[in-house]
Amino acid sequence: MTALLDNDLAQASAEAGVALTEYFVTDQAKWVWRYRVNQLTSDPGSAGWLTNAVVAEPESAVVGYAGFHGPPDQAGMVEIGYSVAPGYRRRGYARAILTELVHRAVAEARVRTARVTISPDNAASLATISGFGFVEVGEQWDEEDGLELIFEVPV
Repeated sequence: MTALLDNDLAQASAEAGVALTEYFVTDQAKWVWRYRVNQLTSDPGSAGWLTNAVVAEPESAVVGYAGFHGPPDQAGMVEIGYSVAPGYRRRGYARAILTELVHRAVAEARVRTARVTISPDNAASLATISGFGFVEVGEQWDEEDGLELIFEVPV
């Protein structure tokens, strides 16, 4: 993540073991990496829960990044986050990512609830979560993203 923050795609790709793309050094992505580096600094044990590159098989294409916003909180809630690179959108990758992250949450005994937050204007993401059992439980204001609807599903 620090290599990405330094615009060093070659070093970041070497460390990740996959060829990362320019999508990983956009302003939006850098905000994520900066935030995650700060999380790791304060809680190194959260590493297994945080953002990773998403690689589609069998072609080994890096289609985006995804993970959780951190380990389960005291109530057993994890928040899912994912981003698909523009060239790979509308091909089912977001749904596949969400499926894998929900499966990971279900497999963890400490997790009781999975959450996603979505802008009310983001029709694609709202459509992506349909069929997963997510229920709207409220809304929040996010400093980075503005108004977000909060959806949760018990796991």
